[in-house]
Amino acid sequence: MTILYVTYPDDASTRFDREYYVRHHLPLVMRCWGPLGLEDCAAFWPAEDRAGTIAIAECRFRDEAAMRAALASPATAEVMADIPGFTEATPRQSLAGPV
Repeated sequence: MTILYVTYPDDASTRFDREYYVRHHLPLVMRCWGPLGLEDCAAFWPAEDRAGTIAIAECRFRDEAAMRAALASPATAEVMADIPGFTEATPRQSLAGPV
């Protein structure tokens, strides 16, 4: 298993619609990348408000090849185009590697 973390940086004025993210964006991610090896995704919120990060997504892929195939797929454009629906923050990706 390979885990991709997507973090959303925060400043005092950053908008982030948690309900949209959980009810719309994460299911979209699963629809787009599930067939390519995404096994699960979840959202986490920092314990402290305005701690520098608004949200963290954990995307668990079957393996690194599946993750790379998903990120390179045409479906990724749909995932990225949905970001303005919940935030103006630019997401950052971090790879956890095989688990």
